Amino acid sequence: MAGLRHWPRWATPLTWLIGLLPLGSALWRLGEAVNPVELLTRSTGTWALTGLLLTLTITPLRQLSGWPALWHLRRPLGLLAFAYGLIHLLIYLLLDQQLDWAEIGRDVFKRPFITAGMAGFVLLLPLAITSTDGWMRRLKRRWGLLHRLVYPAAMLAVLHDLWLVKKDLTQPLIYAAALALLLGWRLWRRWHSAFHWHSPERK
Repeated sequence: MAGLRHWPRWATPLTWLIGLLPLGSALWRLGEAVNPVELLTRSTGTWALTGLLLTLTITPLRQLSGWPALWHLRRPLGLLAFAYGLIHLLIYLLLDQQLDWAEIGRDVFKRPFITAGMAGFVLLLPLAITSTDGWMRRLKRRWGLLHRLVYPAAMLAVLHDLWLVKKDLTQPLIYAAALALLLGWRLWRRWHSAFHWHSPERK
């Protein structure tokens, strides 16, 4: 489809609108929830992780489809993932722990899923700050190197989800399998490119 070689101006606002629908749904259901804080915590955490995985899906989709304009989805999806992660963190700090910094410190050091979640958010923070075109021009090649932090951030997010769940691990394992597939694709592409470059036929 030739049209997808050019990114329409309305596509980015539409991505944001669709991406914020889960948050709107969670807020709509607050009045009926037995535990509103838990509802918001789980919803925002789930969509932060989903947003990260969707962001990592763009490169394989672009490579397989040959639609370069799909690249423009990476920024809004990545920022949506960060926004959900930030809300998730703020709910924990403000509503769950009520800014009890001593208790928060104990949580970070004693509960592995909190440690992984906090570390993942810290890695996402510089990516969100430098997501603009201006930062891309300033950092040049270093921008791409910096934004590789999305890989360990996604791993930590998956661990956070996996260690949080105590009984039914189906959903966390699906996320883990999806991340393994996305990272495996990148490793295969890199190996294939290196092998093709050094092959006798190419020489």
